[in-house]
Amino acid sequence: MLKGGILNPQMANLLAELGHKDTIVVSDAGLPMPLEVERVDLAWKPNEPRYLDVLKEVLKSLVVEKIILAEELKTVSPDMHKEIIDLFPKDMEIEYVPHVMFKEKTKEARGIIRTGEFTPYPSIILVSGCAY
Repeated sequence: MLKGGILNPQMANLLAELGHKDTIVVSDAGLPMPLEVERVDLAWKPNEPRYLDVLKEVLKSLVVEKIILAEELKTVSPDMHKEIIDLFPKDMEIEYVPHVMFKEKTKEARGIIRTGEFTPYPSIILVSGCAY
């Protein structure tokens, strides 16, 4: 038995399989998930698990070199936008795209981790970095 870290075996495996430049998505409850992309569905009721809790845990395990966010996040959910940005180093590369384009980019991801979050637009695409 693991004594900590990510206990969900599907989620832990997805993260372990990522290579440099691969992408994964940590999503809110409403983001449509492409059928061809692996899904780790953690949502079990509104706002559980919380998006930020899941994102923070993922970031403990993953080297991230770039993040992609929906442009709408900045104006529709500015408090959530700030909380997300504050999780990353100040020099992190950030790309903002319209939500419609964001959804298209999720089709290229290795997997999507769905949370129960009901805040609009917090979904993020994490571009995996290299640990060396």
